[in-house]
This record gives sequence, C-alpha cells and structure tokens, in this order.
Amino acid sequence: MALAKLDVVVLDCSDPRALAGFYAGVLGGTVEENPEDGTWVDLKVPGGPALAFQQAPGFVPPRWPAPDHSQQFHLDLAVEDLDAAEKGVLELGATPLDADDRERTFRVYADPAGHPFCLCAC
Repeated sequence: MALAKLDVVVLDCSDPRALAGFYAGVLGGTVEENPEDGTWVDLKVPGGPALAFQQAPGFVPPRWPAPDHSQQFHLDLAVEDLDAAEKGVLELGATPLDADDRERTFRVYADPAGHPFCLCAC
C-alpha cells in the first residue's frame, strides 16, 4: 500500500513565470501564478501531475552529461512524432543536448533554465 501519491513535481529556476510558459507550450495546461510574490508558479497539466516552478536565488543550471555535476533530475515526455515534437520544443526555446542520433527512440534537450528533458517515442 502506498503511503503517499505524487502531487506535484517542482523545478527550481530563476524565472518561474517564463519556465512555466515554456512547459505550458510543450504540455498544454493552465499556468496559475501566486499573485502575492511571483516566486511560485503552478502548471496544471491535463491528465497528469502538476508541475510547479519555484524561484531559487542563485540558481545554477544542471549540466548534461557531466559526471562532475549533478543533473538534478530530468523529465521523460512521451510523444508520437519525435520530429514534430522536436520542432515545437526548439521553437519554444529548448536547446538540443543529445539529439543527433535519429535511430534512437529518444532525444535529449534542455529547457530554457537548463533542466534536461527527453522526448520519447518509446
């Protein structure tokens, strides 16, 4: 029996509003800002757990792959068409990290804050 259920995945970043907008463009959903201080923004994703974005002063982006630096975490995002999804995330501001091998069923990118994520057609 589970002791808990996943409620939200929180990403540290320097600009919560901008990063929530990036992921809203990738995943859809509704961006909900905390009107009091702007240090926390939620993305309510249809049919899945929410993502939240927390302002972290002094945020240092992860590096991938780098054995001497923590990746911190990464998201695997399921897609039907890798080429179409790649085009979309690049237009939204993603950076390719490991996307040259077109025979694989996944490609690795960084979001605008530097967090790695994979597009997976697995």
